[in-house]
Amino acid sequence: MKYALAFIGIIAGTLLTIAMMLSWERPPMASTQIGPRGVGMVEINNPRMEAKLQKANVAPEPDPPVKLSGVKVKDSKDYQNVKVLGDLDVEEFNRLMGAITNWVSPEQGCTYCHNPENMADDSLYTKVVARRMLQMTRAINTMWTPHVAQTGVTCYTCHRGNPVPANIWFKNEGSPQAAGMASSRQGQNLASKVVGTTSLTYDPFTPLLAKGANIRVNATTALPEGTTKASIHDTETTYALMMHLSTALGVNCTYCHNSRQFASWAESRPQRVTAWHGIHMVSEVNETYLNSLQGVFPKERLGPSGDVAKVNCATCHQGVYKPLYGAAMVKDYEELRQPNP
Repeated sequence: MKYALAFIGIIAGTLLTIAMMLSWERPPMASTQIGPRGVGMVEINNPRMEAKLQKANVAPEPDPPVKLSGVKVKDSKDYQNVKVLGDLDVEEFNRLMGAITNWVSPEQGCTYCHNPENMADDSLYTKVVARRMLQMTRAINTMWTPHVAQTGVTCYTCHRGNPVPANIWFKNEGSPQAAGMASSRQGQNLASKVVGTTSLTYDPFTPLLAKGANIRVNATTALPEGTTKASIHDTETTYALMMHLSTALGVNCTYCHNSRQFASWAESRPQRVTAWHGIHMVSEVNETYLNSLQGVFPKERLGPSGDVAKVNCATCHQGVYKPLYGAAMVKDYEELRQPNP
């Protein structure tokens, strides 16, 4: 009996080891030094995964430029109820509308947002949402240049040919729990893909990307001196968000941080400042533009808790350090880089 149990244990251990090894990435890996020697400032990538990402992150060719008609949309009798893009030339407007259709709803066409019997009609919720998203895109391109620089964003940055972007999130209440002292997991100990399949807080987005809570939890001294009031739960929530950042951008922690002193801004890479602006940009986008559509979306578009879909870093980045590897689409659609009326 003793030998039988030992044999079963060996077989089980072998099978578990094989199953675990199947999730490993095979060598060779590519490493690039991105900081001082001796402090682990190295970016590691899998060339085979990188090839797949490059194939999946190709910007579409821009539509050819058009000859301007000299007539603005707001002055044309053929267009009504154009609240955001009325200052555009008619030809410029039509070119942009065609591009948006290809970026967002190539299969559904114009009627995904418009009533074909009356293009000015606002009865379809998708048109109201699209108008708000145009305002959001312009705001990002004009007000958040510390993050998007002159590369900017277009509808395609997030949508990639889908009416609903692939990487969105809703408030995650977790699975039902037992009563009493086991009634709550405190948002932890359930492996989640959005935080790198760790058992950290599985919804770091609601407190940190929607409500704008303080993300910084690192102490500034070697021993406890009351310099931080962050709890263990706060710390794990921050680390969950950092895992999301790493996964969303396809980078290591040292892409932004100096491993010698994670908390030090002076010793961090410039990318950390860009990321700081990005986190605040995402919070504003969620609060100002997406939450404002709470009463517009139909019930089937809301999350389990009744909230609207929101964005995080993966919505734009989709596994690469710069969306579409830094392809500057907005330079071909300068009308998306103009201030909102």
